[in-house]
Amino acid sequence: MTSFGPTGFQLVLLRRMADFQPDLADEARRRLGASLADQREANKRWQAMVRAPRSVRGDPRSRSRGALARYRSVLGPPESAEHRTIGDLECEALLWPLPLWPDLRFEVLAAPGGAVWNEWLVRAPDARGPVLRSPDDLLPWSATVDEVARAFAPVQPMEGTAPTRWRLAFTAQGRPCVAEFTYGLLQRVGPWPVIGRSWAGP
Repeated sequence: MTSFGPTGFQLVLLRRMADFQPDLADEARRRLGASLADQREANKRWQAMVRAPRSVRGDPRSRSRGALARYRSVLGPPESAEHRTIGDLECEALLWPLPLWPDLRFEVLAAPGGAVWNEWLVRAPDARGPVLRSPDDLLPWSATVDEVARAFAPVQPMEGTAPTRWRLAFTAQGRPCVAEFTYGLLQRVGPWPVIGRSWAGP
């Protein structure tokens, strides 16, 4: 791999998703025309970019601001950018398309100063999301955090097992469940407490 662009970034996402869905991630890697060695190299280069020191005189916010510049350099100009208000917070939402998931967008929420608050996959504005009526509809890679939260409200956010992971606990059809996500995309759903260990129910 001679350059690091959208393909390399997708390989990084797949490396994390392979912890839950190795077969899906391996199939997607092949669709990108990449080998396992390419994926390892992409992850190595991404980690080097993430850990690169920022030269802003020790400002702890500089690393977060650097994350936005990193996404721009790797993914290019965003497809769209809009001002958004979340509670009392003002931010900019930037969206990038990724070929592996044409109905999704990689969303970065950034503060006015450029600090990145959140980064994950969301449904594209003009794409139709899945119909979610029961836990049986929650297939791997079929839904995003927001879609599951809306379909099975009320949900209880739980701490993820890594910075790129999220978990939601909810009850559906009398069944306590926990859904796990990587970069905002659903990976698996299981019964509580087999997956979730810190939820007491709604």
